Amino acid sequence: MTQVAEAVGMSKTTVHRLLTTLESKRFLTRDKPTGVYRLGFRFIEMASLALQDVELHRWAHPYLKGLSAKYGETVDLSILDGAHVVYLEVIESPQRVKLAAAVGQRLPAFFTASGKAMLAFTPEDQLGEILAENLAEPAETGKPSIDEARKDLRLIAERGYAISEQEYEDQINAVAAPIFDAEHRAIASIAIVGPSFRLPKERLPELGESIRQVAGTIAQEIGVTALSAIISHIKE
Repeated sequence: MTQVAEAVGMSKTTVHRLLTTLESKRFLTRDKPTGVYRLGFRFIEMASLALQDVELHRWAHPYLKGLSAKYGETVDLSILDGAHVVYLEVIESPQRVKLAAAVGQRLPAFFTASGKAMLAFTPEDQLGEILAENLAEPAETGKPSIDEARKDLRLIAERGYAISEQEYEDQINAVAAPIFDAEHRAIASIAIVGPSFRLPKERLPELGESIRQVAGTIAQEIGVTALSAIISHIKE
């Protein structure tokens, strides 16, 4: 504590109060016999979240390619930006008739499987504004009410993946699952999208379960790798 007080130019009383608060919030840990403070696991968790953004592309890419090769359809990776989905990576279907969003393209979140997969786990104070903005936008197909939209999202949260059946554009179906961070927040989603004649309604649950498992594997690998790297750095 004395060393910290000298380094920051504060009184020992003030530093003691601040260190005690940080320790109670798990930002610091204190070795009682020596009185030495070290970074706590809350800092590790926060650093892990930052590293996830850096690692997401690298870890997700081979899984996206694997899903596209397995099912012969377009697979994409996206994040939620306000009320819209933004596509970060797209692996196009090898088939002649295919559908693919462009990298960087933005679409209303609720009218895409990718967006709904993340919205299902969005805090209520944010969700209402997003739904209101999305449902005010034009769509080729009919739009649900706010209550119907919320009910749909609750079902998605229960089963772990989202389905979009010709909701934004005619003859296009998709299924998506969220990628969670260490605090179970949906930070991204992966989706399989294709023409409805190749992705009929009865096929979507099988794809949903497959994507959900892959999304879980990606999240686990990113989290474990980031945590290991941070712990190694702290030990050094």
